[in-house]
Amino acid sequence: MRSASDGGTRPGNVLTTSAGWGALGALLLVALNLRAPITSLPPVVDQVAAGLGLSSAGAGLLTSVPVLCFALFTPTAAVLVGRLGPERTILLALLGVLGGTLLRSTGSVPTALAGTAVLGLGITLGNVAVPVVIARDFQRRAAAVTGAYTATMNVGSTFTTLLTVPLAVVFGWQWALAGWGLLAVAALAVWVPTGRALAARHAGAPPSATAAPTAGALGAQRRLVVLLAFAFAGQASGYYAMTAWLPAILADRLGIDAAAAGGAAAPFQLAAVAGAFLVPIGMVGRLSARTVATGLSVMWLSLPVGLLVAPGAWWLWVCLAGAAQGGNFTVIFTLIAQRSPSVATARRASAVVQTAGYACAATAPTVLGAVHEATGGWTAPLLVVAVLLAIMAVTLWVASARPRTPSSLWVHDTPPD
Repeated sequence: MRSASDGGTRPGNVLTTSAGWGALGALLLVALNLRAPITSLPPVVDQVAAGLGLSSAGAGLLTSVPVLCFALFTPTAAVLVGRLGPERTILLALLGVLGGTLLRSTGSVPTALAGTAVLGLGITLGNVAVPVVIARDFQRRAAAVTGAYTATMNVGSTFTTLLTVPLAVVFGWQWALAGWGLLAVAALAVWVPTGRALAARHAGAPPSATAAPTAGALGAQRRLVVLLAFAFAGQASGYYAMTAWLPAILADRLGIDAAAAGGAAAPFQLAAVAGAFLVPIGMVGRLSARTVATGLSVMWLSLPVGLLVAPGAWWLWVCLAGAAQGGNFTVIFTLIAQRSPSVATARRASAVVQTAGYACAATAPTVLGAVHEATGGWTAPLLVVAVLLAIMAVTLWVASARPRTPSSLWVHDTPPD
């Protein structure tokens, strides 16, 4: 069974109506919940480990389970979106985030692990369903909406990273983590009526009259998906590896204490908000997707290369890479939204790209830690990150070229290179 809202129709751009702006606001509230519960844990992970009697490995497992869920359950999430429609899937995602957040905070090891898994499953559903809504309802503004979506996720991450420790000091780590469930409650209150309205709108949509894509168009779509899968694997692996190890790298290479290194690494997350918004501005300014992607790739690569050759300018490399990692996420999923000939195709493409990317990302921090331990320094690990980002840069450069397939087979095209 395929949901009416996941068919081949392209209803256009709903931002031309007040209801469309309301739908965008609801979608951004959903986005607040798709990273914030994950980033709320690391600042208090030592307190959680002490409270639950966990070893360092056990505490690390709590932080890695959500990314493993992204890798393992994205295909299942894509099937659910196809059967239930993205509106009901997002509802399930928010319920999973809320339930997992509360269960994780109950104070026992089994419930902490189970809650973290439920939380990861909920976010996985949202990761797949939200891009489908963007591709279907905001396709003409895909870059801007994807940028806003990415930036909102980073805003949520920033809030939980900065505020969880002060909340834990006052209320304890359990209440501090559970309290972020209020974000899911707020999103549910807005999404329930919005999702119903969107589902009703698309349930009455007429069948698509668009001609079936030619073999050439389908072949181009497959090549695009493979290229973006490699690009997102490099992007996600670099992001999670540097998120895990950047404070330690800065502490060792700059000779500063752990607290100062943690503050020095913060712009890597904060600058992503600016990067996510710069991408649609660049595209509206008639820069091609390839031009934007190339500039972002150079900025991203400046972090490992800069820390190797000019560590004294670390603040510049951290800020440039932070903006780039937020921007590249936007570029990759904008390309999926713009160049998929149908909503169902966009859903499948997003699932493949995310499965490949998060499977690599789930192992990246461990691999980088193992290389550091084996070599006794950070030169080799930084070279590993540089190689991952170079693969990302090359594949994204190829993928972002203006498609040669006749434009009638593509729902949107980027400006020519």
